[in-house]
Amino acid sequence: MTSSPTSRRAEYAEATRAAIVEAARQLFAQQGYFATTVEDIAKTARVAPATVYAVGGGKQGLISTLVDLWSQAPIVEETHRRRAELTDADEILRNAAATVRSMREEYGDIMRVVLATAPHHAAVAEGLHVATGRYRDAVAALARRLDEVGGLHPDCTVERATDVLWFYFGYAGFFTLVDDSGWTFDQAEHWLTRQAGAALRAAP
Repeated sequence: MTSSPTSRRAEYAEATRAAIVEAARQLFAQQGYFATTVEDIAKTARVAPATVYAVGGGKQGLISTLVDLWSQAPIVEETHRRRAELTDADEILRNAAATVRSMREEYGDIMRVVLATAPHHAAVAEGLHVATGRYRDAVAALARRLDEVGGLHPDCTVERATDVLWFYFGYAGFFTLVDDSGWTFDQAEHWLTRQAGAALRAAP
């Protein structure tokens, strides 16, 4: 059975949108947000500049799309569900560390662009604020679960545990060890997990 003209148009529209988003992602990572023009994106995606505005909302709309792609990735919800099933604190922490690593490997290019651009662009800063809120909420949920299964020092509050986890698994941890110091992702993941676990069990 052949597809209808309507479904073919929808498929073409989605393919066009995906090409524009991917072109923006590639160019923002290579050239930076400010150095990339709509014309650059259009050329890479093989569409007209007007299509970049109509379909992607221009550069600002595209970077917002990329922020959502990263901060609402399906793996986040999958990790929440998996964590609810686990009862061992070490396993919960390892599961969380693996998710953070996966996010860095998959979306690290987007994170770096947004972090570099936000101080100089109000709309990007707002997008980062929203993404960071989602990120911190996920870390706080991890801290609460660790508290429920006895994974924290008796004097360590959930609020303090959230801060400790953010120190190790927020934006800086993997970027510092992998990008700045040349560690492998395996080395960084294992070290961050061990250090976070020890810090959560130590007296405040």
